[in-house]
Amino acid sequence: MLRFSIATLQLIELFVSSAVHLLYGFYIFSSAVAGDLSLAINALFFKSNIEPSITDVTSANSVNDLPPIVLVHGIFGFGKGRLGGLSYFAGAEKKDERVLVPDLGSLTSVYDRARELFYYLKGGQVDYGEEHSKACGHSQYGRIYEEGHYPEWDEDHPIHFVGHSAGAQVIRVLQQMLADKAFKGYENTSENWVLSVTSLSGAFNGTTRAYLDGMQPEDGKSMKAICLLQLLRVGVTVYDWIDIPILKYYYNFGFDHYNMSWRKAGIWGLVDCLLGNSGPFASGDWILPDLTIQGSLRLNSHLRTFPSTYYFSYATKRTRKFLGFTVPSNVLGIHPLLFIRVLQMCQWRHPPDVPLPFKGYRDEEWWDNDGALNTVSMTHPRFPIEHPNRYVVKDSECQPLQPGIWYYKIVEGDHILFIINRERAGVQFDLIYDSIFERCRKHAFRKIPTMPDHVQ
Repeated sequence: MLRFSIATLQLIELFVSSAVHLLYGFYIFSSAVAGDLSLAINALFFKSNIEPSITDVTSANSVNDLPPIVLVHGIFGFGKGRLGGLSYFAGAEKKDERVLVPDLGSLTSVYDRARELFYYLKGGQVDYGEEHSKACGHSQYGRIYEEGHYPEWDEDHPIHFVGHSAGAQVIRVLQQMLADKAFKGYENTSENWVLSVTSLSGAFNGTTRAYLDGMQPEDGKSMKAICLLQLLRVGVTVYDWIDIPILKYYYNFGFDHYNMSWRKAGIWGLVDCLLGNSGPFASGDWILPDLTIQGSLRLNSHLRTFPSTYYFSYATKRTRKFLGFTVPSNVLGIHPLLFIRVLQMCQWRHPPDVPLPFKGYRDEEWWDNDGALNTVSMTHPRFPIEHPNRYVVKDSECQPLQPGIWYYKIVEGDHILFIINRERAGVQFDLIYDSIFERCRKHAFRKIPTMPDHVQ
């Protein structure tokens, strides 16, 4: 009877979670369509009579001399050009005149997204690498960028990167690839192509939510038979298979290199994917395995913090201590999409019959969370080796900024407080992004050596 009751509660929870996620996704999608229709109607019936202004050539040149600030979205995210005029970063990109917002795969692996980000900036056809592509069962080549968004990118023209959620880990993997000269035809890359890395709710060390959503804590790769992620897997597979251009134009999960469209896979290809015999979910080449604690350990084992790059991290949380227990804080301030998960992550217990993900793991260290990631995971790379770091309360505490150290702050907020809907965060939204852009422009720079013996 007890087992039946537990199973019933789990099914109810699965139904509620699925409904909330589906409704929120539909809300975002319909908002984008409505916004596009509104713009089209205004353009059709209310044509502007304002003469275009002449841009100051000197001013334009000075802007182009600035290092770009690249905003990298997280899981289920999108860049400029997707979902109509909707902004993943809620318009924060308008705070600076030299900002790029790439559109990467929303569910593709951290590795694949790092490769896509490189070619988005440099130009050319995305090359996922022969060895990786064969191992994962997808095409070696992907999208073609006829012209890169910053083709001059090199050590003399470095870039500031800002990553939200999984986007922060994508940046770290890209920097390591640059250091390892992992891009064919580009033998001169180095870690110094990255001037600064700013993380906003960054997924550095994995999250216990991955297990709540359906990843197996035993290996961090496979999924439970009945879970939210299984529903996601089926939905994404069908979405990519039906391949309706107008839908893919608005939103793309990023699995085009797996050729799951009905035009290439056929009906038996769909059946094969749904049965788990092929596709990204069969090979593990998608984002969720990278977001488990085990997956993050695998990534972090070869990712370095480099001495000439500036690092800053904002860790978010929506929990507090009450009578010795960790509970959700400011209940009304937690997005409905995240409230159930904040509560569940507060009570997370690693299964007693499953080996711990790493030596020294303790559940209580992972209870503070923002509904998607554990706060301990967002501060800086900690596992398997803790990287140089410093906790700060005020920005002034880290000035002058030193490279090679992860400065981090803990901010009250849920995982999507600083994206999508600017009004939710209010003044705090502007304070966060203003500090990020000011740091990039005024405090993160490389001094040009003036003496020969200073040159490394």
